[in-house]
Amino acid sequence: MTQPTPATDTAAKTVNPMVKSALEFGPVAAFFAAYIMLKDHTFMVGGNSYEGFIAVTAGFIPLMIASTLILWRLTGHLSTMQIFTLVLVVFFGGLTVWLNDDRFFKMKPTLLYLFFGSALGVGLLRGTSYLATLMDAALSLKPEGWMILTRRLMFFFFGLAALNEVVWRGFSEETWVYFKTFGLTAAIFVFFMTQARLFQTYALEEEGDQDAEAS
Repeated sequence: MTQPTPATDTAAKTVNPMVKSALEFGPVAAFFAAYIMLKDHTFMVGGNSYEGFIAVTAGFIPLMIASTLILWRLTGHLSTMQIFTLVLVVFFGGLTVWLNDDRFFKMKPTLLYLFFGSALGVGLLRGTSYLATLMDAALSLKPEGWMILTRRLMFFFFGLAALNEVVWRGFSEETWVYFKTFGLTAAIFVFFMTQARLFQTYALEEEGDQDAEAS
């Protein structure tokens, strides 16, 4: 999910896609690797005992802040999702470490997907697609196509929120980490792959194609 960058920044703020991907997905990969190494360890800090998950979360927060700031510095732009994700990481990650309670961090994906699902729902009630505003630079669809995709994505986000609740409440901590690292990412990828027919049906015709048909 990518927001269009203002035209004045596009030429001056071009970033190597590999660097951009590393900044976006690197912190999550680092969290997963650190958890696998430290999940069975316990750390004593200030007379308090912290499990590996809490310690890894404490390291993830500054890493996420640093990667987001570097991404903003390089691109001159952050999407709404990137900003909101960072806020949730800092807030719920901070609560997790401060209260020594992993439940707060595990609730973060639920709230993130509820927020975006609700935002898309509000737009639909107003007869508009906020998704079209966010993704117009990445996709060219007719208005009715945007509305259908927005409705589907809204329900998809609500489904992910519910699924996250089921996994973190009903399964082991390690299962949730695997689900968070790989399951959610794969689910989003599969969702957009299954929308290929919609993209084809409601794609906007290029000017060249329209001229050819007219002639």
